[in-house]
Amino acid sequence: MFEEEPRIKPPRALEDMSLEELASQIETLKEEIARCEAEIIKKKSVKNAADAIFGQ
Repeated sequence: MFEEEPRIKPPRALEDMSLEELASQIETLKEEIARCEAEIIKKKSVKNAADAIFGQ
């Protein structure tokens, strides 16, 4: 099964955002970074387990 390439959204114009919108955007991005980091940890764990069983 092939994974679809993620759709890249064009960046928002930061100049048009209020202080509250900017702060909210930062929080959203921090949450997304945390999700990505958690997925990396999970994938590394699976890879390490497979390497331990099958060797490199």
